[in-house]
Amino acid sequence: MILPGISLMNEGLNVGGQAVLEGVMMRSPSALAVAVRKANGEVAIKKNPWRSISTRFPWLSLPFIRGSVVLFEALVNGLDALTFSANQALDDEDEGEMNLWVMGLTIAAAIGLGLFLFVVLPHYLSLLLGRVGPVRFGVASAAFHTLDGFFKLAFFIGYIWLISRVKEIGRLFEYHGAEHKSIYAYEAGQELTVENARRHTTLHPRCGTAFILIVLIISILFFSVIFPLISSTGREGGWALNLIYVAIKIVLMLPIAGIAYEINRYASKHMDQILFKAAIMPGLWVQKLTTREPSDDQIEIALIALKTTLSLEAAQSAS
Repeated sequence: MILPGISLMNEGLNVGGQAVLEGVMMRSPSALAVAVRKANGEVAIKKNPWRSISTRFPWLSLPFIRGSVVLFEALVNGLDALTFSANQALDDEDEGEMNLWVMGLTIAAAIGLGLFLFVVLPHYLSLLLGRVGPVRFGVASAAFHTLDGFFKLAFFIGYIWLISRVKEIGRLFEYHGAEHKSIYAYEAGQELTVENARRHTTLHPRCGTAFILIVLIISILFFSVIFPLISSTGREGGWALNLIYVAIKIVLMLPIAGIAYEINRYASKHMDQILFKAAIMPGLWVQKLTTREPSDDQIEIALIALKTTLSLEAAQSAS
């Protein structure tokens, strides 16, 4: 799963998006639309009014809380959009429909695999090296969490590179690029045409890929401060106790995501300042793995999703 690509401001309107199978999902404050190219060339569109849960509970939109809410809503919207796009592909092959439960279980399995690869395995590899390596260190040391972060980054880049070898994932990355180009054109106030969108880059500072890297950096600093307090007795613990440490890390990802969201949000608005531009650059470099130059017909799909969202947003505002 690719996190929602972007959330931009244009005349006060937030628009974000996500690539799906042979299509793109776009979302504005009050509308959501998915456009998918079917095998026969037809374009299937799904559109719905949309409201963030923070409109009912305003405290959820407070800084350092809203980041976790945005991620949760992106996961739910992404699940629904992926189910729609998968059903369009199955419809082309006359193989029935994939229901939300099946897609939900698929996503749950993917999250489980992700937690193992990017949380559990890096922790235990760091633990092992800290005990048998030439330099001894434990979970209370900054060295442990720096090494843990290095393993996470290596696994993440390796995972992205590996899945990008799959043809279908490659096309997903092309739609990811189309999504970015389309919203770049919108952000620039340009007419939403393929020609205008094509001129823009596929790399965007608010992409989920850039966000993940900021989460990684914040987690290294956060864990380096928190874990010396947790293991203040000096006991590093056995393999079982470290399972509790892993569980604590997973729980702490919520406040870490909240902090990372605020940093990403602020930095992407101040790209003219060298410090923030430097902070965002690694995320842009990694996007060279998760985005590819799209074809014109892929940009067209992204623009259809964007225009449908904006049209529905205008209708919602007028009602």
